Amino acid sequence: MIGTWTLVTPPTEEPVTLAEIKDHLRVSGTAEDSLLTLYAQMAREAVEEECWRALMAQTWDLYLDAWPADGVILLPRPPLQSVTHIKYTDEDGVTATFAATEYGVDTASEPGRVVLGPDADWPSVTLDSSNPITVRFVAGYADASEVPAMAKAAILLQLGEIYANREAVIVGSTPQVTPAVQRVLNLLRVRY
Repeated sequence: MIGTWTLVTPPTEEPVTLAEIKDHLRVSGTAEDSLLTLYAQMAREAVEEECWRALMAQTWDLYLDAWPADGVILLPRPPLQSVTHIKYTDEDGVTATFAATEYGVDTASEPGRVVLGPDADWPSVTLDSSNPITVRFVAGYADASEVPAMAKAAILLQLGEIYANREAVIVGSTPQVTPAVQRVLNLLRVRY
């Protein structure tokens, strides 16, 4: 079961360093460091959106309208690091936390998931009508050294394209991701 999700805490670092970016682009000096840093964030976000992955550690909230009948909550944006909490709101507006002892967290699967314990049941209260269940989780690789080389290459290739073509549209061409970048992104994409 996949619901709606929102980013709570974005990554505090990027998978590629400013030095790696400058080396890739063959740029020296510091005049464009702020611009390159912005482009790095934009390229990472584009790769994450294209692949439905989290490349660096970030916190998300997943909202559900009901408890899943099969006892499994799929968590988007692999790899899953941890589940912080599961909260739910009843029809009277009272919010409670579902005990972590009642479920297991599967960080090995992609996407990661929460699995109801063998002798556990979801709370039997009548839920509020809109997004009454919130699963807060941390997704992404622990640090840049764990990010797949393909993802880093896709970021650098996109950065090169963005840096070389700073306008939204290149006169005389149709805007698109280069075939090399698209192949890399297709390989990284999460399939649900």
